[in-house]
Amino acid sequence: MWDGILTGLGTAVMPFNLLMVVVGCFAGTFIGMLPGLGPISAVALMIPVTYGLDPASGIILMAGVYYGAVFGGSTSSILVNAPGCASTVVTAFDGFPLAQKNQAGKALALAAYSSFTGGTIGALILLFAAPALASVSLSFQSGDYFALMLLGLTAVAAFSGKGQVIKALLMTIFGLMIATVGTDITSGATRFTFGSVDLIDGVSFLLLAMATFALTEVIMTVMRGQHAEEEPEMDMASLGSMKLSKEEIKEVAPTIGRSSVFGFLVGVLPGAGATIASFMAYGLERNLASAKEKLKFGKGSLRGLAAPESANNAASTGSFVPLLTLGIPGSGTTAIMLGALIAYGIQPGPRLFVDNPDVFWSVIISMYFGNLVLLILNLPLIPYISRLLAIPRPILIPLILFFSITGVYLVSFNTFDIYMMVFITLGAIFLKLLEFPMAPMLLGFILGGIMEKNLGRALTMSDGSFAFLWDRPLTLTITTIAAIVLLLPLLSAMFGKMRGRGLEVTVKEGEG
Repeated sequence: MWDGILTGLGTAVMPFNLLMVVVGCFAGTFIGMLPGLGPISAVALMIPVTYGLDPASGIILMAGVYYGAVFGGSTSSILVNAPGCASTVVTAFDGFPLAQKNQAGKALALAAYSSFTGGTIGALILLFAAPALASVSLSFQSGDYFALMLLGLTAVAAFSGKGQVIKALLMTIFGLMIATVGTDITSGATRFTFGSVDLIDGVSFLLLAMATFALTEVIMTVMRGQHAEEEPEMDMASLGSMKLSKEEIKEVAPTIGRSSVFGFLVGVLPGAGATIASFMAYGLERNLASAKEKLKFGKGSLRGLAAPESANNAASTGSFVPLLTLGIPGSGTTAIMLGALIAYGIQPGPRLFVDNPDVFWSVIISMYFGNLVLLILNLPLIPYISRLLAIPRPILIPLILFFSITGVYLVSFNTFDIYMMVFITLGAIFLKLLEFPMAPMLLGFILGGIMEKNLGRALTMSDGSFAFLWDRPLTLTITTIAAIVLLLPLLSAMFGKMRGRGLEVTVKEGEG
């Protein structure tokens, strides 16, 4: 192992490979900032560039682009509520309210620190524990994945305000329903396509995210136009300080540590990826918060911003564990990188760090350098990036519309997707006016396909019986935790009412 690490270190510190790290991080950050063009698009664009490079340099470049895009995606989420990629959707929940409070500088700086810490912790764990973590990945069966997704869905309480758990659950079910549109992977049958060829592949996550966040926010801003004079203008002087106070550092430090480790572990699971990690870390952090702290989530909570930013960068690093050690892509982006490795004639799997130690270890070591480069690149640029807020609304709104629509169109080159995005936006505006949260719908949509696939496999293995939920200790433990998390808001509400009645009785007795 140590020989391999030294070989990888020697490869990673070669001047050309260090240049590839810088180029990858810069290109990824820039592409990640553009709404709609996420890490998958960024890495796909780099494949032709890597053909002339040796395998280690090519994969280092693509890895740099990957976590650079995840790092940069937070910028558009915070500044204009238009997530640069799927894994930064959650960043918008508290990052955008902070920007509206003239704290964009602080939000971007916290996102940079959280991303750096998450990526660095992930890289260090990956360096020392990659072979051992591969066996952990293999121990998860379909039933365990289904239970894990069930646990993820119960986190809807994290996206609902006080007394809105039912609304959040309804939106989660709505997201699961949208996930069923398209072709059934198991049988090959088409479902809920209404005879339309355009719906055979289902609804794109990017389309749904852009419609429910970027476009909806733009339309809501236009609808509030008559009150625009009353709203404070965001100029460069009012962007706020980039510095975090000692109290704020103490507040977010445990969150960043927890979310980094949690995000990495979620990223290790094949098929989970940074998006699910960011949603689940946000849910976990809100559930751990005190009643007073919970009220801040969704309104500009520093913990609510730090949790997903740490988790998605740690998960991006973690997704390399199944890719490099098992040959199983941990996310859509690493699936593209798997294709690139095979094109180089390298077969990822348990023997990769024996047969190609220069590739295996140099990629892992370059991740630490990459996170350092990202921090050095992004922190000085924050004052310039923040100038997006100083752009007048008549110019900014058409720009957001342009990038959102172009980003969705470039995924499929199908005009039907644009029409569908407009239709979903109208529905989202109606639901927003009724105070239905959008995040649970996205969570349901993301987890829906993975849940269905693993449920089908688990039922096949258990001859159609749901006994798989309690047959294995691991599955039973995860299912039990999911049930507790789901019932917790309802039980706390019941206890609150009982306590209130008890106080009323005591007061009446005292008066009597």
